[in-house]
Amino acid sequence: MFKHAIIGCLLSTIISSVQGHGYVQEITADGAKYTGWLPYNDPYTTPIPERIVRKFPDNGPVQDLSVIDIQCNGWAAQGSVTTPAPLVAKITAGSQLTLNWTFWPEDHKGPMLTYMARAPSDITKWLPGSSAVWFKIDESGKDSNGVWAASDKLDANNGIYKVTIPKNLKPGQYIIRHEVIALHFAAQYPGVQIYPSCIQVDVVGSGNAFPTSFVSFPGAYTPTTPGMVYDIYSNTGPYPIPGPAVWTGGN
Repeated sequence: MFKHAIIGCLLSTIISSVQGHGYVQEITADGAKYTGWLPYNDPYTTPIPERIVRKFPDNGPVQDLSVIDIQCNGWAAQGSVTTPAPLVAKITAGSQLTLNWTFWPEDHKGPMLTYMARAPSDITKWLPGSSAVWFKIDESGKDSNGVWAASDKLDANNGIYKVTIPKNLKPGQYIIRHEVIALHFAAQYPGVQIYPSCIQVDVVGSGNAFPTSFVSFPGAYTPTTPGMVYDIYSNTGPYPIPGPAVWTGGN
């Protein structure tokens, strides 16, 4: 009886851990649906499924802003380094990318941000490293009524978040880096939790616009960057979304 109680408790802890956070489980681009990297299924499937999302170890966050893990998720210190994905999704500049998140906890409030980086060659072989190649195309934080992008708006939309690809963006292969920054423990550093996903796309269109200012990951966020330390329970004022200004490409 006691043994069964212990096993039940362990199973409950594991299930709670698995359900405790979230990640992008499905992507829709130009009407085509793509399954995201499923960390609790894909590594244990034979053959391992080919995805457009760069694989990551689990649904946990990155909390050290100085490590490469913050780019596309991973635990580099434990040998889990993000690698390129084998597939690429086609998407038209000016269209919307639909991102379907798994369950997101109500208390994990914070902003949602999206960056892009253009691959100089074959994206299925490219690692940005610490180079400054990223530009921001979308952000959503806390509105004047105190409603957060995550989890308030995300949950209200059944886990769906949509991002518009700048309509004049130069065609080519890009990594889309989409993230939630959870602030429920961010009253001091370390405490902020970063949940990034990296999606490989081939942008098509007739535009020729491209930004001139870029950031790196790691590098874009530091412990002193506004928005990295923020007490969501006592701070009723505006939230300073971290990172550069959104680049619209003339939209």
